[in-house]
Amino acid sequence: MADRKAKKICIAIDGPAGSGKSTTARMVAARLGYLHLDTGAMYRAVTLHALQQHIDLLDNDKLVDVTRNSHIHFENNGSMQRVFLNGADVTEAIRTPQVTNSIGPVAANPQVRAILVEKQQEVMRRGGVVAEGRDIGTVVCPQAELKIFMVASIAERAKRRHKELQDKGIEVDLQTLIKDMEQRDSQDTGRKVNPLKQANDAILLDNSQMSVDEQVDFVIHKAQEILAADAGHN
Repeated sequence: MADRKAKKICIAIDGPAGSGKSTTARMVAARLGYLHLDTGAMYRAVTLHALQQHIDLLDNDKLVDVTRNSHIHFENNGSMQRVFLNGADVTEAIRTPQVTNSIGPVAANPQVRAILVEKQQEVMRRGGVVAEGRDIGTVVCPQAELKIFMVASIAERAKRRHKELQDKGIEVDLQTLIKDMEQRDSQDTGRKVNPLKQANDAILLDNSQMSVDEQVDFVIHKAQEILAADAGHN
């Protein structure tokens, strides 16, 4: 009989831009020995590809074609996950303000979402995944054993993103970031297809006053509780 203690669960972490999903998901995955699936990076990669091809982001047919021809994969490089688009490392390129400010129409496109969600679900079905995005717990993997909905004040989120960009040598006005984030929040929660919202069974985690380590410990603790309960039932 198989050792049930070796079971690996799926963890879904959703939340608005700058809420700390990526860092927390990456660190949780590293500690559990799971795969980190950054779904937001997939939409960013498609956006970057469309911009590189000078595609009108409102041209549905061309955008869908670009999505189908965007071969995206992730590679772990120590504690850092690298994102590749058609063989090229685009880890930094997809985080530029140009991509951030252009992603709205891409993320809201129903056909683009359908293509990428299918790819994400294929990965999630294997188990042992920490996935983060906007619709993981509601659409991509509603059967995930652990769902976390991360939030933080917009001022805190903008401050975090400002520091992240500064560390990469990108100077952006903090007030501009706040306005951009407010617009992104409106797009994410207001889109007709798979909007950002908390799943009914997701745990709300407001990390405005929490350190990254505290966020990671919180998710790890919840995961361990589920794994222990599962082991106890078998």
